Amino acid sequence: MTTVLETDEHKALRAAVAALGTRYGREYLTKVIAAGAHPDELWSEAAKLGYLGVNLPEAYGGGGGGIAELSIVLEELGAAGCPLLMMVVSPAICGTVIARFGTADQKQDWLPALADGTRTMAFGITEPDAGSNSHRITTTARRDGTDWILTGRKVFISGVDIADATLIVGRAEDARTGKLKPCLFIVPRDAPGFERRQIDMELHGAEKQFELTLDDVRLPAEALVGDEDAGLLQLFAGLNPERIMTAAFAIGMGRYALSRAITYARERTVWRDPIGAHQAIAHPLAQAHIELELARLMMQKAAFLYDSGDDAGAGEAANMAKYAAGEACVKAVDQSVHTLGGNGLTGEFGLASLITASRVARIAPVSREMILNYVSHQTLGLPKSY
Repeated sequence: MTTVLETDEHKALRAAVAALGTRYGREYLTKVIAAGAHPDELWSEAAKLGYLGVNLPEAYGGGGGGIAELSIVLEELGAAGCPLLMMVVSPAICGTVIARFGTADQKQDWLPALADGTRTMAFGITEPDAGSNSHRITTTARRDGTDWILTGRKVFISGVDIADATLIVGRAEDARTGKLKPCLFIVPRDAPGFERRQIDMELHGAEKQFELTLDDVRLPAEALVGDEDAGLLQLFAGLNPERIMTAAFAIGMGRYALSRAITYARERTVWRDPIGAHQAIAHPLAQAHIELELARLMMQKAAFLYDSGDDAGAGEAANMAKYAAGEACVKAVDQSVHTLGGNGLTGEFGLASLITASRVARIAPVSREMILNYVSHQTLGLPKSY
């Protein structure tokens, strides 16, 4: 297989994004969150520099790259302490799905705006009773003449308040078999019957979480993305990038926490030497670094396979990357806080909030247990347990 080590172009992109992230940093994001605002300045500047649309086709104003490039952008912003969660949703999931399966009008309407950051799109798949089981989705889409009528509920949907539309996963009846099949619809934010309620979260982030209600939302035929008979293919065209980008988010967060701990361990002196000279401090930090690097290698492999058009191979690798990155992130954050001791829980060092945030990579967009189910069944050929 072709090597997945980074090209010079990738290294240059990493350095450029790191410089942008350093200019904003954790302090910027903390102030935005405290004010209940959104990181609009960082989002706009990243867009102007071409980072938000780096994975989208050049014909529509994008960078012509892939998920490999977009994951670099998110990881480096995260390593600087200011990740943009909506990057996972708007350009990675929605932009990819529209670029691959959208109509000519959908591409022209959405891709340039997603690339330059002037419009964003949220993604709605999770439901209260379905959890990680996409086959239990109850949001239904039925035909009414040439229109579609959507009815259902979604939960834990990020950024709906700022998104111009939400890419909703529903299920429509197959005329040939009578079975329900997944279909994707672009639902405008102000569509009649499309309501949202913010969920009160212990997790504090710039992007809020919402429960959505679709009460007979009427959509024109052109709201359907792609072929209604190819729903699963289109769905996983978005879910695989989501897992890769979640890995990038987690790796960036872990790197940020680790960098704070390393700086502290070099400078903090309790007895004669800096605490980083002691193996009880140094070895766990070294282990955390190794595990983050290993997770990045799997993320790079997943991105390479996806960008090469190997959807099956990318599905396996993307799940593994997301699992590895989630575990590495939680361990890195935990060890970083522990290295600082009491200081790790203070607002001055800004690590305590990451204890909660790091758990997200283990839980969303799919739990680590469901990934283990996938690998044991799909990769190892063991009997299915669910």
